[in-house]
Amino acid sequence: MLSFSTAGESHGRGIFALLDGMPAGLKVSKESIDDDLKRRQAGYGRGGRMKIENDRVDVLSGIRGGMTIGSPVLLAVWNADYENWKDYMDPFSIIPGKELYTPRPGHADLPGAIRFNHKDLRNVLERASARETAGRVAAGGLLRCFLKELGVEINGWVTNIGGIRYDEEFDRVRRDASNVFCPDEDASQKMCLAIDEAIKEGDTLGGAFRIEATGLLPGIGSSTQWNKRLDTIIASFMMSIPAIKAVQIGAGLDCASVKGSALHDEIFTAGKHRTNNAGGIEGGISNGEKIAVTCTMKPIPTLIKGLSSIDIRDGQEKMAQYERSDYCAVPAASVVGEAMLIISIATAIMNDFGQANMDELKTAYEEHRRHSILP
Repeated sequence: MLSFSTAGESHGRGIFALLDGMPAGLKVSKESIDDDLKRRQAGYGRGGRMKIENDRVDVLSGIRGGMTIGSPVLLAVWNADYENWKDYMDPFSIIPGKELYTPRPGHADLPGAIRFNHKDLRNVLERASARETAGRVAAGGLLRCFLKELGVEINGWVTNIGGIRYDEEFDRVRRDASNVFCPDEDASQKMCLAIDEAIKEGDTLGGAFRIEATGLLPGIGSSTQWNKRLDTIIASFMMSIPAIKAVQIGAGLDCASVKGSALHDEIFTAGKHRTNNAGGIEGGISNGEKIAVTCTMKPIPTLIKGLSSIDIRDGQEKMAQYERSDYCAVPAASVVGEAMLIISIATAIMNDFGQANMDELKTAYEEHRRHSILP
């Protein structure tokens, strides 16, 4: 069984990711992890924080000589901005000056304060910040190496920013040439202009991104229990990304508007499907087609122009305070989406074929491939 968790605050010493249950003998590429971290920092519409940070992974345990050794893997992404905040974030003695008392609508500020009984909202926002996703991307970069060993590839791209859409297929070269990770030059330019307009107005923009996994064998996941379904695992991981408000698999919302005869994917030779409206999952189990997931992201709720709120000290109406933030983080979120799909599929594979070392796991995985009932 593979378990995954993160720790750390936005302006603390760093963000940390713990992977327990990793099989020994996996060759890990630091460059792969760092490349994903670098992409997460990019994207048109990011704020000033990304000018400070230069995210790179630091391995604290579980890897020796470039290989996992079977013990828990602990990854760190250190916060360069901590030097500017250490007096305010010290674990035992802090100085005043960074308190927050007006909750920002759309953030975790108010419900978090109620949940944990905090009077200073900074105690909530520091952990609820999307800076935490650096740990997810670091873990995803490591597990990308795991999936590659099994022939599975994950790619993500932006399909919508502020209502400007791109509905075509993935193209890596064109995606990587785009400031917003959209594989279409015209749509990318329009998206950038929309972000510029939002910045001028002191506003923010949301959008959507698509993540696909190719090469996954059929038969991963299970229909026997709700929590073993592959779509359950994937949806919960993707929905956990900050600001994500909807997760669709395959045709998603379009399923509500067509008849079954037009929607369901007919089967032909060798168990292949003529279409992929199911998004690669039927009955909670992978069917051999590409896994296709679309996530919708709300606009970031930290606005320069602010929204109406209250001061939690006296309940008086007040405009929400501005906390340094991005204007549009959809491109960065698509990289986080890649990481979370990687982690979710790796979790499902480990649920089905968990072994203590990579040789035995790959043998079990290949046995599953060879023993397919299909001709």
